[in-house]
Amino acid sequence: MDDPDPRQRQWEGFLELWQRFLLESARRPTIVVVEGERDRRSLRALGIRGRIALVHDGRSLARVAQSLALLGGRVVVLTDWDVEGGHLARKLREFLEAEQLDFDLDFRRRLSVALRGEVAHVEGLAGWARRSAERAGAPLDHFLDALVDPAAESAAPRPTG
Repeated sequence: MDDPDPRQRQWEGFLELWQRFLLESARRPTIVVVEGERDRRSLRALGIRGRIALVHDGRSLARVAQSLALLGGRVVVLTDWDVEGGHLARKLREFLEAEQLDFDLDFRRRLSVALRGEVAHVEGLAGWARRSAERAGAPLDHFLDALVDPAAESAAPRPTG
């Protein structure tokens, strides 16, 4: 069997990472923090049903961190992969540490590695995933359903490696 092309391997790596994220988020309460509303819509299109908090909601980062502390649970910071997003992630980390919250910046880094620079903004993630799914021969929903429904998993191509 031929080794899949780099785009196929990238898509499979993304699916594997995304599935782990969805499963971890289902096991314990998770709040995903993004920059804006378009980012939230992109993540909803990719199957995230839990809480998604916005950094740019008119409050200071300190207030955002305080409200996250009140909600409790694990906080996953998923800001854009540009200079501003990196700055926001670092500043938010400082505030989350002060609130003694369980937070995750590593998922943002792992997702960046999986995307290999093809997506710079969270809002573009769903569009990239849709195009990648179509290149792989099925609509995005087919792949997302397989990630969350183990029975459907056998119908979707399995990520390798």
